[in-house]
Amino acid sequence: MTSNTPSGHDPAELGELERGILGIVWRLGNVTAEQVREELDRPLKDSTIRTVLRRLEEKGYLAHAVDNRTFIYQPAESQRKVAARAVQRIVDWFCEGSVEELLVGLLDSKVVSRAELERLTRRVAAAKKQEGGKA
Repeated sequence: MTSNTPSGHDPAELGELERGILGIVWRLGNVTAEQVREELDRPLKDSTIRTVLRRLEEKGYLAHAVDNRTFIYQPAESQRKVAARAVQRIVDWFCEGSVEELLVGLLDSKVVSRAELERLTRRVAAAKKQEGGKA
C-alpha cells in the first residue's frame, strides 16, 4: 500500500473535516469510507467522505489498497511526522526559525512545564547516546 504523492503538503492548510478524518485514520489504522462515516460525529454523504479521503491521499497523508472493490485507507505518514512539519511551519513563521524561541515561549506561557522540558532533555540525551553508539 503506497501513496502516489510525496509528502510535503503544509498541514496548516488542512480543513477541519480533513483533520477530523485524518485523526480517525491515525486512530484506527486501516479504514474504509464507511467506517470513517460511522466514526464522524456529523452526518455526511458517502460521496463527501470518499472525496475527502481521495484528497488526503492526493496530498500525501493517506494511501489505499483495494480489497474486493473496497478501498482500504491507511496513513501514509505518521501523526508525529505531520505534527513535526506543522510545528516547523510555526517555528518558521513566528520564531524566525528558532526552536529555542519556541521552547522558551512554551515555558513562559506555561504550555510546557519545566519538569516536562527536563524529561524531554533526558530523552534527547539518551537518543543521542544511542545514535553515537551505533556509529
